[in-house]
This record gives sequence, C-alpha cells and structure tokens, in this order.
Amino acid sequence: MAKRRIYIAYAGGTIGMRTTERGREPAPGYLAEQLRTNPIFDSEELPEFTINEYEPLLDSSNMGPSDWIRIAQDIEKHLPDYDGVLVIHGTDTMAYTAAALSFMLENLNKPVIITGSQVPLCELRNDAMDNLVTSLILLQRFADRIAEVCIYFGGRFLRGNRAKKIDGEFFGAFDSPNLPNLGRVGIDFELSWDLIRAPKSTRKPLHVQPIGTASVAAFRLFPGLKAKTLAPMLDGIQGLVLECYGAGNAPHRDLEFMELLRQAHRNGVVIVDVPQPIHGCANLSLYATGRALLDVGVVSGFDMTPEAALAKLLYLLSRESNPDEVRRLVQTDMRGEITLP
Repeated sequence: MAKRRIYIAYAGGTIGMRTTERGREPAPGYLAEQLRTNPIFDSEELPEFTINEYEPLLDSSNMGPSDWIRIAQDIEKHLPDYDGVLVIHGTDTMAYTAAALSFMLENLNKPVIITGSQVPLCELRNDAMDNLVTSLILLQRFADRIAEVCIYFGGRFLRGNRAKKIDGEFFGAFDSPNLPNLGRVGIDFELSWDLIRAPKSTRKPLHVQPIGTASVAAFRLFPGLKAKTLAPMLDGIQGLVLECYGAGNAPHRDLEFMELLRQAHRNGVVIVDVPQPIHGCANLSLYATGRALLDVGVVSGFDMTPEAALAKLLYLLSRESNPDEVRRLVQTDMRGEITLP
C-alpha cells in the first residue's frame, strides 16, 4: 500500500509532558523530536506525516471553545492536502473536543482521529507509544473508509461524540457507553464497518462552523436542590444541559423548581435533559417525573453524553437563531451522536 499523508495537530496533553517541580507540564519540542528521530516512526507500516506543534501547548483542562475552533480551522486549512488528521490532545477534556469537532467540521469526508496518553512518552512504562503508533496505522490502512471524528485510546476505537473518559488510573481511559466500540485493537484490528461512517461519493467542501458565540451551561441535579441555586445560571444563557436522574427524571413536586424551568423556556432558553447514569437514555414519557419536564418545555437528549449535548447545543445555538428550531435539531441525529427511539 502506498504511504498516505497525515497531518498531525499537536495541541498538548500528558503525552508530551515532563515532570517538573510543579508536577507534569508540557515540554515544547519533545514529542515532535521523538516523532522525527525515533526509527519506529519511519516504519513502512506507518504513513508519512507532518506535525504542527501548537504554541502554547496546553493541558486539556485549560482548553475551551476558542481552542476547539483553532483546531477545527487548522484541520479545515490542511485536510485538503492530506489523507487524514491525527489530533494529539490531553485526556481530561478530550471527549468535549471530539464532540465539538464532530459538529463543527461540516461535510467531513476524511478521518480525524484524536489520541493522547495517561503516561508521558518520556517515561519508561507508558501508553503513549501504542496510542500514537496504532492511531497512525489506522490512518494508513483505513483512511479511505472512515469519514468521522474518532478517538483511539487503549485498544478502543470510538466515535468521538459518543466517547467518555471513564478511568483516570488505567490505560483504557475512554469508552462509548451507549454505542458499541467502532473497533477493538489487540493482536488484530477488529473494526465494525457497519457502524463506522464512510466517505460519501458526493463531496461538498469541508466547512467549519465556529461555536464560540453561544452561551451554554451544564447543571447536575442533586437531592435537596433549591431553585435559587439554579436560578442565577439561567439568567442570560441560551442553552442548558440538565443532567437528570435515572431515565431523565427530576423533582416534579418542587413547584418552584418546575416554574423556574418553565419561565426559562418562555425566555428562549433551550433545556436539554440527559441522564446521569453512564448507560441509559432520557425517556421523558416513562415516568410522571419526566413527563412534567416535557410539560414545562424541556427536551430529551436521549442517550447523548453530557459532553456531546453541550457541544451540540453550542453548535446549534451558534448556527440557529430560533430556539424552537434548536430544540428540534437537538433531538435529531446529526453525526451519529444519538440513538433515536
């Protein structure tokens, strides 16, 4: 197979850090030097690549929508000249970035794989080398068969907007709670081609929809919640991801809380209900406590992760001015982020 050309956007993260007096911090130039000089990365099984090291390199806990836009625009600029993109990123907010890119990169017809590591490449025992090498092999072998944003990490190949960080201690840091893995990598590559989004024959130009203009928040319900605790958050925002109990339930006997949601809906705030359990779906017709949320204007996010729901709200509210249209599109599967009932 001819070598493919891959663009690497190195945004930061543990993978290229070194230990300092203040703990692990990004080490500019280190990872890029390893990719250039380590003979492993000259293997015939790997693609040719160009690496762009961002300045400054960031711990992903410092990343937000402006960084997502930067990465998306970088991909938009370079992807026409490459067969795919590898984004190297920290793990803490990787799921948010993956979801955001999946929505912002409209008409994406090539693979974007995001990876990183739990342990820096500079340490003797690490997961960085396998994550890097396997991501590059995936791009070399299958770039012409994948057209979506994915995460490869710890042997799992995941849809980006379905992924969630589930472990901070072990190498299998990410999983996809409500969708089977797109693939598992062990001795062999076992990919689920029936799930992977393939390139389309009719190709429209890649376009980035920035998502930094909307004001969106997330709030997790807890027993004993007072309406006055949530009220200040609803003042001045356009969208809210409400993490509810069980199958999307909330304390409907708390009339002050329910009236607060009703008034926010009337003011144009789009409120999306997602379940707190890692596995599950917000079925607002199942219990009276969920039906009450429907009655005050809350819409179901079905089985979207909170990360995907937040990114999708940011995307839609940056693109659409009509709250009712946003509510409709939130409940529409756009990038494989929802399993519709």
